Amino acid sequence: MPTTTPATATETVTETVTETPLSTVPSVETLWFTRCPVPTASGLAHALGRLAGRYADLGVDIGVLQDAPLEIARHHYDHDLVGLIREGGNVPAIAARAEGARTRLIGLTWIDEGQSIVVRGDSAITSPAALRGARIAVPGWAATRDTSMARAMALHGFKGALDVAGLSLDDVDFVELPLDPVVPPGRVRAERAAPRFPELDALVAGRVDAVYAKGAAALEEARLRGAVVGIDLDALPTRRSRVNNGTPRPITVHEDLLRSRPELVVEFLVQSLRAADWAADNLEGVREVLAAETGSGADGVLLAYREGFHRTLHPTLDDERVGLLRIQKAFLQRHGFLSADFDLDSWIDPEPLRIAYERVSRRH
Repeated sequence: MPTTTPATATETVTETVTETPLSTVPSVETLWFTRCPVPTASGLAHALGRLAGRYADLGVDIGVLQDAPLEIARHHYDHDLVGLIREGGNVPAIAARAEGARTRLIGLTWIDEGQSIVVRGDSAITSPAALRGARIAVPGWAATRDTSMARAMALHGFKGALDVAGLSLDDVDFVELPLDPVVPPGRVRAERAAPRFPELDALVAGRVDAVYAKGAAALEEARLRGAVVGIDLDALPTRRSRVNNGTPRPITVHEDLLRSRPELVVEFLVQSLRAADWAADNLEGVREVLAAETGSGADGVLLAYREGFHRTLHPTLDDERVGLLRIQKAFLQRHGFLSADFDLDSWIDPEPLRIAYERVSRRH
């Protein structure tokens, strides 16, 4: 399989962290957070007005990173912004840490978000074993490792299916597809209105036999083009088969924010936990929010998110989720998505989430 990366090969490094003196940490007037088109407790907290209301009480503005000017929004990838709390895909978060980003992992969420292997309607690929010898769509490398999520997602999506049948990526034929220029994070919301799916173009044209698809908008678009789900990854028996960019989804924060304004970090988690509690009893309300957030209609949300998903939005740092993230990190390192290795356990700071759970419990 092709392994060429947009930079030099992965190396193992010894991590050295130099703390910034608190006196030189920039003051935080705006707290930025990421707003991904998937179910997240923080996204619900924002939609419900709870983040803005609470941070107004604390004298801090709240801003959506994807709506920020490009000079701020670009930090979605490098996390070099003190006032950023990022709940998003793990590929940029892990890659940024490997590059030396001074972040800490403070929570993990897991939502099965409509991962599938999509095929043409007349395809015989209806099980993982049937992928042997198939031509699979593999997006090309982007300019950098941390922006090459499409490639990482497709590779790990297919690997998850192949593993079930005792196969590997060596048992399929890669069809490298040119990658559109990466849309700058500041333009994400405009891009949602007109999403592009070049892999589906290749599938419908007969250039590939199978593509990886994730999320409500992709599944809805596949159905509109006459494609069907050949392998439902969400239905596979183990979570290991579904480890990918959004599963598990990390919550990361800049070390300087955690040291200088820990109350802002804890309050973000408190409001996220409260929104997760609300979601557990308000399925229709959650679906309404998601229809707007994902850029798809109600049908797309129903396709992507299964019964009970709204009860599983609480972030944790339990052993299972950390172990699943460890699997993703190892995959990314093996396939050239990381510039260096780092110790996952030392990345984790469980204290903010512990405090947040205690505060929410006391309020109940």
